[in-house]
Amino acid sequence: MGFSNLTKKLAQAAIEDQVKDVLDAMRPETTAAPAKPATPPAPETVGATILKQVQAMQTALKENEELVVLFHNGQETLRVMDFFVPSPQVIVLAGLDADKNIMRVISPADSLQLTCKVMKMEPPATPARIRFLTPKIPSEKKP
Repeated sequence: MGFSNLTKKLAQAAIEDQVKDVLDAMRPETTAAPAKPATPPAPETVGATILKQVQAMQTALKENEELVVLFHNGQETLRVMDFFVPSPQVIVLAGLDADKNIMRVISPADSLQLTCKVMKMEPPATPARIRFLTPKIPSEKKP
């Protein structure tokens, strides 16, 4: 058998093996146990959705841009610098008011409304980044 025939045979065998693997993967397995009905995933909470949206906006920023997140409540406006979620129903916002005072807002997640905008920064200013804080899980006491 010539070298070219050997190469053809090897290539044909490799292709047949790949086709067999693909077809096997497409066929339902007859020996497998019946699948349990899938439990639907838990619906995502409003707070989690809000955080994911803000994180996605911040992730998409360029180096010279910053995300400004504002919370308006009557006369007060808070520039949000930190998000803290102590429970799925509550979001705590921390940041600065118009007079640069430290301020916190504790809000039910399902009624929270934020204003988000991207602002370009001119060098040498460095863009601020929002922090997303998670509650600390108490560690088990050692015996």
